Amino acid sequence: MRAGEGAGVAGVSVRNATGRDPPYNSPVTSTTLRTLLHSLVDYAGLFPPAALDMHQAVHEYAHHRAGDHAWMLGHFIVPVSRLEEFATSHSALGPSPVGDVWQLSVLPGPDLDVTLAAIVAFNGNTGAVVDTIELKFDAVPDLPAALQRIPSTLSTYVELPIDDDLAPRLAIISAAGARAKVRTGGVTEGAFPASHTLARFIQSCADAGVPFKATAGLHHPLRGEYRLTYEEGSPHGMMFGFLNVFLAAAFARTGLTLKELALLLEEKDADAFQFTETSASWRGNTVSRTEISAVRHHVALSFGSCSFQEPVDDLRSLGLL
Repeated sequence: MRAGEGAGVAGVSVRNATGRDPPYNSPVTSTTLRTLLHSLVDYAGLFPPAALDMHQAVHEYAHHRAGDHAWMLGHFIVPVSRLEEFATSHSALGPSPVGDVWQLSVLPGPDLDVTLAAIVAFNGNTGAVVDTIELKFDAVPDLPAALQRIPSTLSTYVELPIDDDLAPRLAIISAAGARAKVRTGGVTEGAFPASHTLARFIQSCADAGVPFKATAGLHHPLRGEYRLTYEEGSPHGMMFGFLNVFLAAAFARTGLTLKELALLLEEKDADAFQFTETSASWRGNTVSRTEISAVRHHVALSFGSCSFQEPVDDLRSLGLL
């Protein structure tokens, strides 16, 4: 049995939630949960474990943009080296409706200036625009200088090692008005950080006012043991849930201790979470919808997933969609 499966309980919880939300014409448990999930998933179908080809990934993203749950969808993630390939596949879809512009997040090549030039050449020539770039801290020799060269029109993420040097790295990112990125898993069990380490990252970003996104290993809403790849016979590993992570970001500003945040990240019981029209709660702790909205806009922005369908299907299995 997967984490979160089981019989319902009384009250508004992730197990028995129903209803329809008029602004998005999508059945969700409450306005609070909709606020938590809105524009949450950046689509990374080109990357493992899905590793789709460009044609498949573009068509999959287009399909989801036209679906009932498009309101949960964020950016399309693409390496800068494949922008021309993307443009070819995107144009093959035919003319886009007026105003339907895809937002792309680019992973740069080894030369940042070449990457920035490629973005300038790409933008304005298709029904898509690159408005975000995602760097790796270890791949940039002089991060402050690199961040100064990136135009303000691009939102910039920097993927950080979340070790003992986290604070000074966040300070560099904050000074540049950039954003942090954390790797929350991968295709091997060793790729997942410890709960207390991830909790410290979330708390540090909240305290420093540095927005962040997560990537890898967040296909499922709740903490649990899942297969690590889509290969037949794939090994299983303990993964974080995206509800856990983004609720932890919200609760990080309410006074929960690091130990409590780590426990929230490790929560596997669906009944421990409840949502109303005005708040979300976890084991007696409550955070308002207003605070969740502020956190989603200014702290915990999104997560990258090579599948959009898998998070949607899991939310359905919990009675949320």
